[in-house]
Amino acid sequence: MYKIAILFSAAIMLFQSCAVDKYIPDGKKLYTGATVEIKSDSVIKNEDQLKAVLEEALLPKPNKKFLGLRPGLHYYYKMQEEKPGFINRFLYKKLGENPVYLSDVKPYEVEDILINRMENRGFFYSEATSKIEEKEKEASASYSITAPSPYTIASYQLDSLQQPVYSEIQKSVANTKLSKGMRFDLSNMKQERERIDGDLKRNGYYNFNSGFLIFEADTNQYDKKRFDLFLRLKNEVPKKSLVPYKISKINVYANYDVQDSTVNDVTRFNEKNFINSEDFFKPKYLDPFITLEEGQFYSPENSRNTARRLSTIGAYKFVNIQYKEMDSLLSDSLGILEANIFLSPLNKRALRAELQAVSKSNNFAGPGLALTYSNRDLFKGGETLNITANVGYEVQAGGGGNSGKTSIEVGLKPELIFPRVIFPIKINTDFFKYSIPKTKTSLSVDYLSRTKLYALLSGSAQFGYIWQANRYVTHEIIPISINYTKLSNSTPEFDTILNNNPFLKRSFEQQFISGLNYSFTYNGMVDAARKHQFFVNSTVDVAGNSVSLFGKDNGTGRKEFLGLEYAQYAKMDVDLRYHFNFGKEQVIATRLFGGYGLPYGNSEVMPYVKQYYSGGPYSVRAFRIRSLGPGTYNDENNPDNNYFDQTGNIRLEANVEYRFPIFSFFKGAVFADAGNIWNSKANPTYEGKDKFTSNFINELGMGAGVGLRVDVQGFVIRFDFAAPFHDPAKENGFDFNVKETVFNFGIGYPF
Repeated sequence: MYKIAILFSAAIMLFQSCAVDKYIPDGKKLYTGATVEIKSDSVIKNEDQLKAVLEEALLPKPNKKFLGLRPGLHYYYKMQEEKPGFINRFLYKKLGENPVYLSDVKPYEVEDILINRMENRGFFYSEATSKIEEKEKEASASYSITAPSPYTIASYQLDSLQQPVYSEIQKSVANTKLSKGMRFDLSNMKQERERIDGDLKRNGYYNFNSGFLIFEADTNQYDKKRFDLFLRLKNEVPKKSLVPYKISKINVYANYDVQDSTVNDVTRFNEKNFINSEDFFKPKYLDPFITLEEGQFYSPENSRNTARRLSTIGAYKFVNIQYKEMDSLLSDSLGILEANIFLSPLNKRALRAELQAVSKSNNFAGPGLALTYSNRDLFKGGETLNITANVGYEVQAGGGGNSGKTSIEVGLKPELIFPRVIFPIKINTDFFKYSIPKTKTSLSVDYLSRTKLYALLSGSAQFGYIWQANRYVTHEIIPISINYTKLSNSTPEFDTILNNNPFLKRSFEQQFISGLNYSFTYNGMVDAARKHQFFVNSTVDVAGNSVSLFGKDNGTGRKEFLGLEYAQYAKMDVDLRYHFNFGKEQVIATRLFGGYGLPYGNSEVMPYVKQYYSGGPYSVRAFRIRSLGPGTYNDENNPDNNYFDQTGNIRLEANVEYRFPIFSFFKGAVFADAGNIWNSKANPTYEGKDKFTSNFINELGMGAGVGLRVDVQGFVIRFDFAAPFHDPAKENGFDFNVKETVFNFGIGYPF
C-alpha cells in the first residue's frame, strides 16, 4: 500500500506543478480554444465532415492539454525564471510552447476564413458571427455560421477542344465521379482534374499538367440554386502538352558511372540498346526487368514498374530513367521520346563483420563472430552469392558443479540468389507485374561441441522462391527443405540425461527432416506516414509427407528413408502487429503471436530444432532467452536441464510498447510483455506442468520495463531493461521484483 501512496502523492505533486494559472501575467487571458456551430434551414449532407473542415480553420490553436493540464506551457513559464534548472530547460526544449493569449485572436479574420471554406463547398452567401467568452484568467471564442441551401450540379460537360486530346479527355470524363445533384465543391473539382491528368499520362501525354484544366460554372439557366459545370483548357496551353508521346529508342546503361560515361560497347537485344552491358550484366538477363518497349506510348506506370523491378535485383544502388524529347520530330498529333535508363552498380564485392555477445538462461555466456562475403554479380546476371562463416565460444559461469563447461559452435552457410525463376519449364515473367520472383538456394553446415556432453553436427539445404505480389504482400515458398542432424561423442553423463527425459531423447533421435515451407507477409509498415499500420506474417512448415511414400519400417514401428529415421509434423504460426502513430514520433506498437506444431505419423515429438521457445530480446523481455516455461515448470532444482533450452510445441505471446522521442536520435520506450510455451502432450519428466490447458491465461509469464534506442536513419541499437511481475514457475506468481531486472541488447525494434 505504501508504494501506491507514494505514486498517488507524486501524481498530485505533478498535477499541481503543471497548473499555469498563477503564471499568467496581469491583463492577459489565456486562450483556451474555439467552437463552431452551423445553422441551416435544410439538411446538410455529411455535416460532420464539413464541421471538421471549419474547425481546422479556427486559428490560432490553443496550447496543448494533457489530462486537463498544459505541461508545454508550464515549462515555458518555468524558463522565464531567473534559475530554471537543468530539468526545466531540458523539458522546455522537448515539450515547451509559447502561450497563446486572447490578444492573439483575430475573430473577424477567422470569420472571413470560415465563409471562404463554406463557399468553396457550395454554400454561397453564408454569414458568420463570433462571440468571446471571458473568465478571470482564461477566454474562449465561439463562431456561428448561417448556411443557406447549397448550389448543386445540374449537368457536367466538356467544352469542345482540339484533337487528339479532346477524345482522350472525353473518355476520361465518361468515368467521372461528379454527378447531377452533387454539391458544388472545389476539392472534388481538384480531384477530378488530377484524375483526368492521370488518365492522360497513362495514354502518353508526357507534357500534360492538371493545371491546364479549368472549371466554369453557369447559373444563368436556372432560377434555383443549380449550375451547369463546364470543363475546358486554359488559354495558351503549349502545343507539346496536347499530343501523346511515343518511345522511339531505349538505351540501357547497365554499368553507368557519373565520373566515366564513355560508351565502349553497344549491344542490340530485344529492340533495346544495351550499353557497356555484355561484360557486366548480360542483356538477356537484364531485359526481362524492363517493361518499356520501343513504339510504346509513354506511361508513368511503366516507368515506375521498370525502376522498381531493376531496384529489386540487388546489384544497383541507383536506378534513374530519363526521357529526352525529340523536338524536331514533334507533329500536331504525336511527340517522340528517347528513354535512357542509367544503372549505377553497387560495389561487386563486400565483406561484413558482426560481433555478438551471447547470454543465456543456463549461465552460458560468451562472444561470437560472423563474417559475410558477398558477390553481387557472380555470373553477370545479377546473381548474389553470400558466404557466412560464424564462430562462437561460450562458458558456463555460476552454475555450481556445472560451472566451467564450455560450448563451441562453428558454422558455414553459402547462399546463392538468382533474380529470376529457375524452373524446368520456362515461366513467363509477364505474369508477375509488380516484380520478378527470385530463386534462393542455400547450404549450411554447423558444428556444436559441449564439453563432457556431446557434439552435434547438422546440415541443411534449401531451394525455393520469393516474390512481391504488390507493395505490401510478399510470398516465399521453399518446396525443397532438407535438414540432417547427427549426435556424436555423447558421454555417459549425457546418455543418463536423455534416458531420464524420454521427450528430449525422442526429439534427438529423428535426424532427418524433409519438407516444404510457405510464408505469407503483409507489411503495411511501408507506409510510414499512416496513422494505423498493420503487419501480418503467417508461416506453414510441413515435413515428412513425401519421404513417407518411400519409407521402410525399421522394426520399431517407425520408418526410415535412406537408412535415416525421418520426422513427420505440421507446424503453423501467425505474427500480427498493429502500430498506432500519433503526436511527434510517438507510437503505440502491439504484437500478438501464436504458434502450434503437431507431430504425427512417424513422430511422437517435434524435432528439437523445430520447437518453440520464449523469452529474450524479441520475446518476453523480463525473462532470459529460452528460459520461460514450458507451462509452470521450474527447472531450478534439476541441474540436468541447464544443458538445454526450455522448449515446447505451442507458443503464445502478446506485447505492447509505447515509443517516444527523447533527444536527437535517442528514443525511449515503456513496454509490457506476456507469453509462454507449452506441450500439447505432457512430458512425464515435467510432471504434467508443461501441458497446455484451458488455464493457460494464468500460466503466462509477464513483465514490464523501459528501453533506450539509438535510431540513426533506421539503424537501431536497442537497450531494454525489464523485470517480471508474474512468473508461472513460482507459487506466488505475481511478485514484481526490481532485483530480477533483465538487460536485453538487440539490433532493430522488437516488433
